[in-house]
Amino acid sequence: MARRDPDVAIITKKGSIMSVVINTNSAATNAAMNLNNSNSMLQKSLARLSSGSKIVNPADDAGGLAVSMRMSAAIKRTDAANTNVANATSFLQTQDGALATAGKVLDRISELKTLSTDVTKTTTDTANYDKEFKALKDQLDSLGKEKFNGVDLFKASTNDTGLSVKTSEDGTQSQSVSQADMKTAVSSIAAATSLDDLDTVTDISQAITDVAAMRAQNGAEASNLGFASDMLSTNKTNLEAANSRIIDVDVAQESTQMAKNNILVQAGASMLAQANSSSQVAMKLLQ
Repeated sequence: MARRDPDVAIITKKGSIMSVVINTNSAATNAAMNLNNSNSMLQKSLARLSSGSKIVNPADDAGGLAVSMRMSAAIKRTDAANTNVANATSFLQTQDGALATAGKVLDRISELKTLSTDVTKTTTDTANYDKEFKALKDQLDSLGKEKFNGVDLFKASTNDTGLSVKTSEDGTQSQSVSQADMKTAVSSIAAATSLDDLDTVTDISQAITDVAAMRAQNGAEASNLGFASDMLSTNKTNLEAANSRIIDVDVAQESTQMAKNNILVQAGASMLAQANSSSQVAMKLLQ
């Protein structure tokens, strides 16, 4: 019987020659490499799906991560700016409430001045009107000293130049919020010690006109702040959408990739087992 050579050449279907060897198993090495690659991709898919983030490690998209960090910071600043605008709006709403009350007080003073000129009223009647007038003056003075979270609603002195509200996340845009000059508007009323000191209703009418003008200014500023808030909300929505495209995983797409990688891992494990068992051919030849 002829002796079998342990280094036997096998001719493949394509005509190339593949040696049957024991020390080196190239097929198993290649199968192991492919299995490792497939398993690595599967683990990435699992990490992305479990975290909801496309960028699990900085190496996944270094540039995208840097852009995303800047966008995330801008989104937070936009939120903060919108909060500041909302607080400024609340300031103006509180100020307008005080101005509306001042208008009612002035209306009553105007009414008292007219009633005090009634020829049928006695001196006692007029004195009673003056008592109410003084109480209303005190109310006007109190309104002029109102604050919102410690900030004067109205000018406390001529040095007050108003407030400035940042209306953009980068702080480059701003809007003025007036501290209305209530003191000047009612100065003629404050200077009177009685209704008789108000010669006519002209001073009162002028004070009412000034308060009305301040309310109009208040409304215009509040309206502008509303538009600024709308713009900040729009910017935030679009920043979040852009940031999402960078970092958020597409679950449908990644699930498909995971299924593919899962099949490749199973196939790779099976083929590695097959490649490892191919050396059994050499053992049969040695028998």
